Amino acid sequence: MLSHPLPGTTTAAADATLPAGHPFAAHLRHAAARAAAEEHRTWTPDDGAMPALFVSHGAPPTFEDAAWMRRLHDWAHDLPRPRAVLIVSAHWESDELGLTSTAPTELVYDFGGFADHYYRMRYDTPDNRALAQQVVSVLPDTQRVFEHRGRGLDHGAWVPLKIMYPEADVPVLQLSMPTHDPAALFALGRRLRRLKEEGVLVVGSGFMTHGLPYVDWRRPDVVPGWSADFDAWAADALARGDVEELQDFAHRAPGLPYAHPTVEHFAPLFVTLGAAADPTAGVSTPVSDWMVGLSTRSVQVA
Repeated sequence: MLSHPLPGTTTAAADATLPAGHPFAAHLRHAAARAAAEEHRTWTPDDGAMPALFVSHGAPPTFEDAAWMRRLHDWAHDLPRPRAVLIVSAHWESDELGLTSTAPTELVYDFGGFADHYYRMRYDTPDNRALAQQVVSVLPDTQRVFEHRGRGLDHGAWVPLKIMYPEADVPVLQLSMPTHDPAALFALGRRLRRLKEEGVLVVGSGFMTHGLPYVDWRRPDVVPGWSADFDAWAADALARGDVEELQDFAHRAPGLPYAHPTVEHFAPLFVTLGAAADPTAGVSTPVSDWMVGLSTRSVQVA
C-alpha cells in the first residue's frame, strides 16, 4: 500500500510528530544518548571488510517492540558505521536485477491497517549514486541492472534500517531479489562480497520463520512447534556453516510448509551467506527471540 507522506519534511521532523510515549520515540532518545556518550566511528580500510547481515524485520509492530529495537540498534552501533548499505528485502522480487532510485524518492508503505503515523515516517538518506556505481562494478558485464526511478525503499529495508541507523546519515540502496533459487542467490552474494572491502554493509532482510497464516493470534506468546523446529534446524546448520544443508532447505527443513508457506522471507539469507568471506565458518547471532511465535533470529557473517 502506498500512502502520501508529509511533503518536504525531514526524517527527524517526521519522527518528532510521534507521540512522546511511543516506544520508537523512546528508542530515538536511547539512540541519541548512546551517540552522545560514545561516538559511532565510521569504517576505514584499517577495519578490514565489513560483515554481512541477515536481519529479521517486521512491519510497524517492530517499532513497538522496545527490546527488539534495542538489540538491532546496539548491534549496528557495535559495528563501524558503514560507508553505505546495500539491502536485499523479501518484499521486492523481479525477473531482472533492479536498484531503487538514485534520486530522492518516497518510501514504499507496503502494509495496511496500522496507525496513521506509520505512513508519515520518513527515511531520507544521503546521495547513493556512488553506491550504485559500486554495485554495477562488481557484477558481470553481461548482467543487466535496471534502476527503478520511481521506487524507494520498501518496509523490509527502511523499517530495520530506521531502527539501526535512525539518523538516516548512511547512503542506502535496495537491490531486488531476482530468484528464490538458493544457489543463484548465494552466487549473487559472492559477487557483492567485494563491496564489504569498501565499507559497504550488505544486508539480507527477511524473517527466520514467517508462517503468518498459521499464527495463533489468541495466544501470541506461544511458539508453535513448526516455528521452533525450523528455527532450531536453521540455527544448527548456521552454527556449523553447513551451506549445503541450508540450500537444500526445501527437502531438509522441518516444519517448512508452516514456517515458510512462501519462501521469500528465507531466501535473502543466501545473499548474506554468499557475501561471507568464508561461508562455512559459522555465524554469530546478535538477535534471537520470538514475536507472535515467529523467530526473529538474525545473524552476522564475516
